[in-house]
Amino acid sequence: MTTNPIRFGDALLDPPVFLAPMAGITDLPFRRAVARHGAGLVVSEMVASTEMVTPRPSTRAAIRAKAMVEENGVPVSVQIAGREPGPMAETARIVADMGAGIIDINMGCPARKVTGGLSGAALMREPDRALSLIEAVVGAVPDLPVTLKMRLGWDADCLNAPDLARRARDAGIRMIAVHGRTRAQFYTGSADWAAIRAVREAVPDVPLVANGDVVDAASATRARELSGADAVMVGRGAQGAPWRLAQIAAANHGAPAPQVPQGAALADAMAEHHADILSHYGRDLGMRVARKHLGWYAEAADLPDLTAARAALMAAATPEAALAAIRAVFSGAGEKAQAA
Repeated sequence: MTTNPIRFGDALLDPPVFLAPMAGITDLPFRRAVARHGAGLVVSEMVASTEMVTPRPSTRAAIRAKAMVEENGVPVSVQIAGREPGPMAETARIVADMGAGIIDINMGCPARKVTGGLSGAALMREPDRALSLIEAVVGAVPDLPVTLKMRLGWDADCLNAPDLARRARDAGIRMIAVHGRTRAQFYTGSADWAAIRAVREAVPDVPLVANGDVVDAASATRARELSGADAVMVGRGAQGAPWRLAQIAAANHGAPAPQVPQGAALADAMAEHHADILSHYGRDLGMRVARKHLGWYAEAADLPDLTAARAALMAAATPEAALAAIRAVFSGAGEKAQAA
């Protein structure tokens, strides 16, 4: 398919392969790891507007850490979520001041703790309220592009993504990402990329991003073909393989092929990511956060005994022990990592 870069003012999103926002995963260290290999856009974890504007310093500091951005050559979007226009507008201004290049509005999260607060995908059942949030955020940051991430709808009886997309475009939304499932589906079954095409037809003049089950070059190509989207967004496919977006971009869009680490180089890359996590969170919390990433690296690599490898990595109680386990486990790994 023909590839055209997506441009918002000074922001050039090229290649059209983006990192999806994932709670507890797309923190600053992970975004750095992905950016080192290459991506058209990386998106932060979801930032709750009610917590960002809270007067409690400890809460606000923790939420600010989620939204931290830095210059690394890859555009950064900060995703915000909420239900009230005022806090959403104020949060947009705060993260803009922190250096966000793009503000993304979450109307797709299916988690019960989010939809139970009538945010995330729950807003698809209330398009008028959804529109009020969009208008508030767009008005709060007139110099930044505002984008929207949503699902096909709440359930099979509420497939209103095309209508919401039209209203969002008219309110100033500059790009729309659609996960090819309803909220009722959560992550079950398969993403329906063909169903996203209804949004393409509704807003042919707005860049469209297909999301859901994009894990390699073949699935990325198929998602774009069926949806008519301009770009794809990779979520779980990047876990344990921060080079996955660059592999897709190389295979499908002529971008330079990444140097996928193997053996000692893989251990070095993991050690760098591990050290970055500890620096970001502190030693104790960082060790706990890092374990899930080590497990994902083990699953993505071509290891002869995954169970034993995971046990060794999870047993490490100190940074020194973790580094030793990484070196021991991954010294000969990496063949599986080459597959895109």
